[in-house]
Amino acid sequence: MKKFRTTILLPLIILTIISPLFAKDIQCIWNGIERIIAVGDIHGDYKGFVKILRKTGLIDENLIWKGGKTHLVQTGDIMDRGPDAKKVFDLIMRLEKEAEAAGGKVHMLIGDHEEVNITGVALDYYNYVTPEQFVSFIPQEYRERREKKQKEKLGNKAFEGAKYDFSLSSYLKNFWSDVIKKERTRKNGQARMIYVNTFNDQYGKWILEHNAVIKINDIVFAHGGISKKYSTWKLESINYFIRYELIGYRLMIKGFSRPNSMYKIIYDSRGPLWYRELARQNEEVFKPKVDEILKDLNAQYMVIAHSPLTDSPAVAVELMSRFEGRIWVIDTSISEYIPGGFPSALIIENGKFSVFVVTDE
Repeated sequence: MKKFRTTILLPLIILTIISPLFAKDIQCIWNGIERIIAVGDIHGDYKGFVKILRKTGLIDENLIWKGGKTHLVQTGDIMDRGPDAKKVFDLIMRLEKEAEAAGGKVHMLIGDHEEVNITGVALDYYNYVTPEQFVSFIPQEYRERREKKQKEKLGNKAFEGAKYDFSLSSYLKNFWSDVIKKERTRKNGQARMIYVNTFNDQYGKWILEHNAVIKINDIVFAHGGISKKYSTWKLESINYFIRYELIGYRLMIKGFSRPNSMYKIIYDSRGPLWYRELARQNEEVFKPKVDEILKDLNAQYMVIAHSPLTDSPAVAVELMSRFEGRIWVIDTSISEYIPGGFPSALIIENGKFSVFVVTDE
């Protein structure tokens, strides 16, 4: 009976993992859109994201979509550095449906931080996965079991003396920080695999039903940007192969396949998830290359994030527009967990670009 169940379940598990590959009709090009609002890297700052959506009129006080036919583009990197990626995902999941019903659209693009969590390597970086993010993507039963043991260790002496002069929640936060630190040295540690597999089962599949690159009107949106290497590719092909490689990693993590040396685009420094040259190159020198890239894409503009602008708002707003206004860099380190940034949004209305800096006023 056990062998029979395994024979039946394994194909179902594999089919579930690879199902985004069959979604070849995932749309990635739209035309005739009058109003677009683009938001850069969130990095776990749920409150900051909500503030942007409210201030730009996309949601009401109850977090319900009121943006009508507006297209919201979130350019990736919802995860890491801050605590509340799961809450942002859950909000976007709901707003997708509400916007669609109102004739609008919510686009969540895949960023490099979504990638490294899907592939399981985010835990290798000390400042990526916070304890709050970690526990939000592990099973409640597993979390409670591990925390119960820690509480039993503390006993009645938990708050006696300087060593334990902090709240139980702070202690548990420190405990999970230690778990993450230990998992950094264990490629197949139990806690690491539980985190990665639970995240993938609950959210990874949904993320892979989204695009890494889209085009709205004559504007291309991507997390890192499109390099010359990929500018002649069809957007559908770029999105397909990113899904293909990320699904390959998921199968490898589950033990259904071996490491594949053919994985190229998702970790390519010139790939859409990692490319930085559009944000960093000298404008005068690199402009001919930018013109070539946009011509290949049959686009007039490109909106990217990934490379943060961390100067004061007045200076950074000027830096957001590059190459005579054809490239817009919208990563202003929105998350309050990254020093020096500020929440902002790029508003594109009837073809006109403007930057909205969110204040507390």
